[in-house]
Amino acid sequence: MGTIPRDTHTEGSAPVTTHDPTKGVVTFQEEVVRSAVARKFLAGLRIVLGFTFLWPFMDKLFGLGYMTPSAKAWIHGGTPAQGFMKHAEGPFASFFKNIAGPWADWLFMAGLLGIGIALLAGAGLKIAAWTAALLLALMYLAEFPLGTTGVYTNPLIDSHWIEALGVAVLATTLAGDTWGLGKWWGRHVGNGLLR
Repeated sequence: MGTIPRDTHTEGSAPVTTHDPTKGVVTFQEEVVRSAVARKFLAGLRIVLGFTFLWPFMDKLFGLGYMTPSAKAWIHGGTPAQGFMKHAEGPFASFFKNIAGPWADWLFMAGLLGIGIALLAGAGLKIAAWTAALLLALMYLAEFPLGTTGVYTNPLIDSHWIEALGVAVLATTLAGDTWGLGKWWGRHVGNGLLR
């Protein structure tokens, strides 16, 4: 796969000077995904998944009445993560019940907000993918479906897996470059974890 030097300039023009964390080279989405249609579908998936993380943050913060009633909103003293963790079922239930606390609410809400903003903006997708995978894995284990009958349609795989894999695909295909700030962000941070 080729890369595009960031500090390229045409003959006779002044060179572009930018902060250079990758010694002048950054990879863009066009080099990874050749199809323009595929890049647009990936951008659409990025926006949908971003909203999938940002909406629960807003609902749990303000109690918009969808999954969180107003009385249980975080701004009204609700506990967005503790409530979920204290009602965990399955083989990992005791673990989650034992670690539930105010710190979990802060980390959970920060995770939802950070992942949602990164996906919607198209910047910071790699770190968003890692944090989304961790958050979704913990949520999956808290409601581990194996051995549960009549509640889930699949005894092992659920939407947490799909969302985690989707965010990983978005990060590895640099989906923030289309309809997002990915190219601009990449020129500033390079191809590292912050990309």
